[in-house]
Amino acid sequence: MIIAIDGPAGAGKSTISRLIADHHGWTYLDTGAMYRAVTLLAREQGIAPGDSEGLTQLARNVEIGFQPGPGGVPRVFAGCREVTEEIRSLEVTRDVSEVSAHAGVREAMVERQRQCGSAGDVVVDGRDIGTVVFPQAEVKIFLTASVGERARRRRLELEGKGVEVAQEQMEKDIAARDDYDSTREVAPLRPADDALLLDTTQLTIEQVVDKVAEIVAARV
Repeated sequence: MIIAIDGPAGAGKSTISRLIADHHGWTYLDTGAMYRAVTLLAREQGIAPGDSEGLTQLARNVEIGFQPGPGGVPRVFAGCREVTEEIRSLEVTRDVSEVSAHAGVREAMVERQRQCGSAGDVVVDGRDIGTVVFPQAEVKIFLTASVGERARRRRLELEGKGVEVAQEQMEKDIAARDDYDSTREVAPLRPADDALLLDTTQLTIEQVVDKVAEIVAARV
């Protein structure tokens, strides 16, 4: 079985996907981390976010891998180098939407994502999983939440790492990323026609996990 969980930034995709995968003993694939790894390396190599050719070449050649980490959070590797924390920086976050919008970058990543999920029993999160990567997924869920709540979650996450960001600024960043992701020409952010929409604004993590588990159980 393939479970596709899509949604905008801060909706809780990664946390929920990881917990659902752990519950079933399945594989969890964080596709956003793959685009973030490409973005991080592009910044380090001086490849501009608008350089489609350079980014496509990088995406085709980079080796991205995952290993089990503490608390079920996957460790992310670019080649032999662990980049788990680096790919979550503010700088990477602000560039990743533009980097991931290039057709060549998405083609390279989608091919790898399909290879990773080809064996089945996988929970995959992202922005185009149910529409592009795995349109045949047995379960498709689109998580969302208000801009204010998603900004609050991201702000608390950053504060936990010692990074202070104003709520107002975070809301502006989230809204801008929503607009960019949903209007890009290639694989725009949108729910699949047969996806179930789940608003997590007023829900705890446990409540969301329970609801997703119910959906999966019904499909099984």
